[in-house]
Amino acid sequence: MIHDLKKQGLSISAIARKVGSDRKTVRKYLDRGLETPVYGPRQSRARVIEPYEHHLQERVQTFPDLSGARLLREIRELGYDGGYTAVTDLPHARCARPGKCSSSAGSKPRRASRPRSILPSSPMSPGIVHLRRHSMNFAKLKRHAIDPVDQW
Repeated sequence: MIHDLKKQGLSISAIARKVGSDRKTVRKYLDRGLETPVYGPRQSRARVIEPYEHHLQERVQTFPDLSGARLLREIRELGYDGGYTAVTDLPHARCARPGKCSSSAGSKPRRASRPRSILPSSPMSPGIVHLRRHSMNFAKLKRHAIDPVDQW
């Protein structure tokens, strides 16, 4: 797009205003040409839970019924400051307990699908809110055993 605008005769400042970028950024892309940027592979980072994996593996093999919350509590005492999901996502934390491991090794077990609600998940429209308010007020009148017609 920047190259097309330049071919149309727009200045770098005009292109920058049009695309919402800085002049130097526009100039950089014009100088670079139409070549696509090349990204190298990312270096893997050390996971926060790695120092505690051996401890978790031993605990789950010894006591297969330990919950994820219990395992988290134990390694927090050892200095772990990561999250619960990192503990429960480890394959040995899931597969040591019967019925907790899915058929494909290393993947999360699938949750049973919940029945879908017939009501929309979006906020109610103003018309529905208005009708609901009136029906609530009517129900309140009926509960108080006061007949508004008799009061008129």
